[in-house]
Amino acid sequence: MTIHKEGYKIIFFTMLLLAVVNIVLMKFTPDWLANIVLGLSVIFFFLVVQFFRNPKRHTIINDKHIIAPADGKVVVIEEVMEEEYFKEKRKQISIFMSPLNVHVNRNPISGQVKYAKYHPGKYLVAWHPKSSTENERTTVVIESNKTSILFRQIAGAVARRIVMYSKEGQYANQGEDMGFIKFGSRIDVFVPVDCKINVNIDEKTKGGETILATLV
Repeated sequence: MTIHKEGYKIIFFTMLLLAVVNIVLMKFTPDWLANIVLGLSVIFFFLVVQFFRNPKRHTIINDKHIIAPADGKVVVIEEVMEEEYFKEKRKQISIFMSPLNVHVNRNPISGQVKYAKYHPGKYLVAWHPKSSTENERTTVVIESNKTSILFRQIAGAVARRIVMYSKEGQYANQGEDMGFIKFGSRIDVFVPVDCKINVNIDEKTKGGETILATLV
């Protein structure tokens, strides 16, 4: 299993803390209690490691496809007014990521990064309607020769750190890493209103592979 680079420090310090706790308990507590804590520590450490897993994904490059930027479940498909960048109506597709999902975020299309901005904010639960505009988040716009796509990384009630690699002016390749959100979170994707939507509410997505929408 490949571990994402964002997990290296957290995994190391988690291992160090658990080792210290278990050594102390083995010396100063009954064996039965130390063994229970040891078992729970192993489970907890495994959960932390699996959260930062970074599986390889096979993205079929296609300039008409808008690829899911994250693993998770589709929780919103609706037409909205996108106010931050386009100032026009767009179809919004939102993907909720639970702590058990892979949290690597990927570029939905290939093209030039026209806009990349970090917004500090609140930590409402990720499925709250206002989380898209009030939570800690980033906004990235990628422009290809066929379209422009805006997508947001949105922190949730647990996630307190969003990592964004996108920078204005750089070229983004479809399916490649653009960032990481630590723990439960959400991604909103804003596509042209005339796109054909290929997913449904509650459908599971696989980042870098699931085709969210097709340009017409």
